[in-house]
Amino acid sequence: MIAQRPDVARAAALLRAGELVAFPTETVYGLGADANNPLAIGKIFVAKGRPADHPLIVHLPDASHLERWAVDIPAAAGKLAAAFWPGPLTLILKRHAAVPDAVTGGQDTVGLRVPDHPLALQLLREFSGASGGGLAAPSANRFGRVSPTTAAHVREELGDSVAMILDGGPCAVGIESTILDLSGGEPRILRPGMLDAAAIGEVLGHAPKFGGQQNAPRVSGSLEAHYAPRTPLQMVAVTALAKTAREALDSGRRIAVLAAQPLAFSHDSILYCPASADPTQFAHDLYARLRELDAMGCDLILVVAPPAHENWRAVADRLRRAAASSK
Repeated sequence: MIAQRPDVARAAALLRAGELVAFPTETVYGLGADANNPLAIGKIFVAKGRPADHPLIVHLPDASHLERWAVDIPAAAGKLAAAFWPGPLTLILKRHAAVPDAVTGGQDTVGLRVPDHPLALQLLREFSGASGGGLAAPSANRFGRVSPTTAAHVREELGDSVAMILDGGPCAVGIESTILDLSGGEPRILRPGMLDAAAIGEVLGHAPKFGGQQNAPRVSGSLEAHYAPRTPLQMVAVTALAKTAREALDSGRRIAVLAAQPLAFSHDSILYCPASADPTQFAHDLYARLRELDAMGCDLILVVAPPAHENWRAVADRLRRAAASSK
């Protein structure tokens, strides 16, 4: 059921009973389970078709809960939490011994964040109570597919495998959180998000590097192929768009084009979807646009490659992984 007038108390009760509840965050909708209950966590993996060694992010009601989930917490974590939580930042820290292996994929680290959505925070506070519980919550979609940014997307993807879906409207950010590894020697961004390296660097005193070193923790959304629609997707330079489109049409394919400007020519087998030239708005719209185009019955989705600029890094990351799924 989709709870359009959210019954948070009932949602929390379902979670305590080991059921799955989908809920909105500022980034995407999460598929929540009691992070202290391995049997409940197992239902996430079944519902999503997710590999068992793929770690989950634990959502907390506030930063005061950090010590219940992590140990050897560096001072940088407190500074970043104060600056950006609630918000689209996940911190990778050394795990507390009590954290189930089902959450961490058997690793010695755990991903933690405090989401910036009033309904998510209300649910987390109701669920956590005095116990300090958290919710393990990957994106509420089939593994590797386009993340959901509305309650309707969750229902389309997961159907009756979710006990309740809390409808908090469209997500404000639209793509997943920045993941920052603080478990090693120097901070590193393992997954870019709309919270960029420059903003993090202002708090740390130096910009973090990108990418993990040898033996870096596995994290959500880091597989080469991910975030993919069912329709094959190809990212092309704006200068090659017309040529690539004509070649696709010549081969008898029906195509969809996601670009800031339409093609200079029209064709009955082309569907054009306008895209924003602003990276924040583009990110907000991206997954909803991909779902719309996926439903059009085309043979190929062409997306103009974003500019090679830091502001577009997170969007480029998602599109690159979505295109990799089509190869």
